[in-house]
Amino acid sequence: MRSKSISPKFFLFFLMGLTAMATSAQQVEWLSWEEAVAKAESDANPKKIFIDVYTDWCGWCKKMDKDTFQNAEVAAYMSQNFYMVKLDGEGKEPIEYRGKTFKFVPSGRRGYHEFAAALMQGRMSYPTVIFLDEKQQMLSPVPGYQKPDPFLKIAKYFGDNIYKEKDWKTYDGESK
Repeated sequence: MRSKSISPKFFLFFLMGLTAMATSAQQVEWLSWEEAVAKAESDANPKKIFIDVYTDWCGWCKKMDKDTFQNAEVAAYMSQNFYMVKLDGEGKEPIEYRGKTFKFVPSGRRGYHEFAAALMQGRMSYPTVIFLDEKQQMLSPVPGYQKPDPFLKIAKYFGDNIYKEKDWKTYDGESK
């Protein structure tokens, strides 16, 4: 009985494929709120904080995870410029922020987390992404699904401090 072996060409092709996947699939390191705050307060050169507010039942949230946050260019930029936080808008765990404890509020069939509501300025829609500066001050909530290119434009507006020099309308109009 003769055993089958893998051809050297197939093996080489397989290894090249794995290498290509590994280099193109940059992953975002998602942190908890507490981890992001700890890093922002302890790093010598802290980054801004980015918060993805989602729910488990939100189809557009899952699509944005897959299409936008797993995009290699988006993942690389975000990882370099932001502490990335996933926040369940219906999470049950209390969250501490600026001396206040935010909790889950039962409401209707699901309920909501007070911290998510505060970040989204009471406009509960998913997905919503939130940009905070290095001192955890609100820059802007951005509601709705974003494809990679428009998302990256928004992220660079905050990440590259363009917001300090020009308003969004001017910035957005310049690149059209």
